[in-house]
Amino acid sequence: MPLSARELHQRGVAAANSRRFGQARRALIAAASRPGDDDLRARIDGTMAYVLAQTGDPAEAERLTRDALSRPGLGPETLALLDGQLGTLLMHGGRLDDADAALTRAIDALDERSIERANLLMSRSIVGMQRHRLDDCTADLRRAIAVYEAHGHEEPLAEARHNLGYAALLAGDLVTALALMTGSRPILAATSDLAAAISDLDRAEVLRDAGLTTEAETLLSGVAAQFGAQRMRQSRGEAEFHLARSLLRHDPAAAERAAKTASRRFSSLGSEGWAARAEAVRLEARMRARPGTRTDGDEFARAAAALATGGFATEAAALNLTARLADGGRMPRLAADAPTPLRLRAQEVRAARASAAGRDGLARRAAADGLDLLTAWQQSFGALDLQASVAMHGTDLMFAGLAAAARSHDPAVLFEWSERARHLSQQVAPVRPPRDETLAADLAELRMLRADLAGSDWTTDPRVRALRDRVRDRQWSATGAGASRDRLDLAATQERLAPGTAVLAYVYTGTDLLCVVATTSGATIVELSWPRIRATLDGLRADLDVAALTHGGPMARLVTRSLDERLLVLDTELLRPVLAAAGGAERLALTVPGILGGIPWAMLPGTIGVPFTIATSVSRWLGDGARRSTEEARREGGAPGRRDSRTAGFAAGPRVARAVEEVRTAASAWTDAVVLTGDDTRVVDVIDLAARSDVLHIAAHGRHAVDNPLFSGFELVDGTLFGYDVDLIPSAPETVVLSACELGRSSVRWGEEALGMTRVWLHAGTRCVIAAPVVVADDAACELLGAVHTQLANGVSPAIALAAASDSTGLRAPFQCHGDGL
Repeated sequence: MPLSARELHQRGVAAANSRRFGQARRALIAAASRPGDDDLRARIDGTMAYVLAQTGDPAEAERLTRDALSRPGLGPETLALLDGQLGTLLMHGGRLDDADAALTRAIDALDERSIERANLLMSRSIVGMQRHRLDDCTADLRRAIAVYEAHGHEEPLAEARHNLGYAALLAGDLVTALALMTGSRPILAATSDLAAAISDLDRAEVLRDAGLTTEAETLLSGVAAQFGAQRMRQSRGEAEFHLARSLLRHDPAAAERAAKTASRRFSSLGSEGWAARAEAVRLEARMRARPGTRTDGDEFARAAAALATGGFATEAAALNLTARLADGGRMPRLAADAPTPLRLRAQEVRAARASAAGRDGLARRAAADGLDLLTAWQQSFGALDLQASVAMHGTDLMFAGLAAAARSHDPAVLFEWSERARHLSQQVAPVRPPRDETLAADLAELRMLRADLAGSDWTTDPRVRALRDRVRDRQWSATGAGASRDRLDLAATQERLAPGTAVLAYVYTGTDLLCVVATTSGATIVELSWPRIRATLDGLRADLDVAALTHGGPMARLVTRSLDERLLVLDTELLRPVLAAAGGAERLALTVPGILGGIPWAMLPGTIGVPFTIATSVSRWLGDGARRSTEEARREGGAPGRRDSRTAGFAAGPRVARAVEEVRTAASAWTDAVVLTGDDTRVVDVIDLAARSDVLHIAAHGRHAVDNPLFSGFELVDGTLFGYDVDLIPSAPETVVLSACELGRSSVRWGEEALGMTRVWLHAGTRCVIAAPVVVADDAACELLGAVHTQLANGVSPAIALAAASDSTGLRAPFQCHGDGL
């Protein structure tokens, strides 16, 4: 017996809700050919309109819906459903005011306990999101969630919770946003591949706002291709629009191309509101790609007016701010509850305009106000990668402030801005999470997959990607934010410095390199030759790696000569003028921007015999009790010349020629040291050893993961101990020695932020990490670090121990102290 029109319509609705649009279209065409009353025929047309809109024909969808609404004799519920369908179509077209009116009429006419009303509350919540009326949006979503829960409808319930995550994203709560979206994704993905793609589109926005643009753009490119294959032109355009927004700060030329493509796609669909959004991104991208180019004020005004007409008031305000950067007109007023990124943009524009007018004091104030706003936002995050990555939003402000500070020629002003740059992701102390067995299990599976996929790019495996996402998401939500750390000014720094110690605060403004040299007796600014230093840095890492791996013969002499020449240039241009200003300081504390993160400072001639540490910031080094005085060390039983009562643990990973010899030699300096070798060096054993040790030494092969530094790690007998594993250690060792190639390296985040394994340990509470940014010869590591432990066991601080060991062995190696080494 053939199905009735009502039964076919129900099949079409179910298929459309599951985004199986081809199947839905066939069922609806069949339903329309069967007998049915006027209300049913109108509902069939309404559902077909939804399918047409989703598959690239929104104009026909709107015509069909309006025709159905105009038919006489329809029941009130049918009219309400058609009004809701029209409102949803208008929402997707970017006509937000009309969409809100139609949806509200429909919602008011339906039973408050009905699924149909809940579905329309979902649509109206999206209108609220786009208008940035987040209280209204959240209220609609919570009402819809209550209905779905009452009816036991899991799929729409997952979608509503996902959308609640999107509202959290718009409010700046990235941790909650990602947690809600990630929790909902499995149910949505089980519905259809397209539902998973829509979920991924929104998750990509969270990653973008968190500064993880590489991951966001990979996700968006895949989503756009998937929508394109399904002929979902509107959704494809939305993915291209968000891709353009992600590219905006780091590749404006590509952003301009992506936004232009999206704008054309929306215009061809009649989605004028979305076309205006894409056009706004294109205009800003063009300004960033070609700074100084004359802009057409009318073009900006038209685009801003189109955004305002469509109801996108926040984006209209952002575009007006960009226009004011170009034409110098009056700054628009922002509401007190304007989104944080919009208020940051306003401060960027104020700082840039003040700099262009030669008003550097005003530029610094505007930039500082913006960074204080960013810091307040950061205070809700505890996870290291999230704190470091959201610095993306402060990049322009930071460089504007640094450049204006450099032009002041005032050491106190430049030092203040150096500390702003260094301290940006240090201000919030983390609250360590309790041990998470699920996280530990995910990391264990990742270790197995990495071993199974050895020899290939393991990061492209779908299971690896899923696990990596889950590990990151759990870390974000589990790590809380603790108290804020104070930032020290120059005068307070000089008061706290020990006699004979100098601070070398290197500052990169985006074009120039300078150094503030501070001692107890004074402070000065040293200007450095950045072009020559930059040229010398090109190829430095390759020379260092080859030199470490080349033993004897003519090739070794050539490599050594080339490396020595580079190191001499760096010493001459980067260090010698600074040391001259330091006046023969006996100890050095360096703070460096990300662009100098790969320099082997210990191999420069000027540091031979000079203890030094690379501090994450001077404020972190000197403040909050992070630095112990010599008197405190003695009270703890660590006076020089006397055996230290602290505990020491050692672990040797597999396939390192002299690792076992190295750790046993180093351990002999200590009383009752614990040494793990062979099958005892499993990840769980090393984590347990770290929790029981004051000093931890690991000799193993190490790898730095450029794309995600927290997946850097060292190889143990059962796989990689990742940066994420460090947060599973209940109490981090006071001193960590990483005798593993590359684990002193960092990836530069957004111009100033550098992140790697050394930062992971310091973030976890370790005071000092001894590590090398490049390959180290096994022989040098074995002999040098053995001598270091002789000093450490006698209570000598790490930086002094490293300098003394280098002097006693005659070895020059790139090991250096990070954190509180003095």
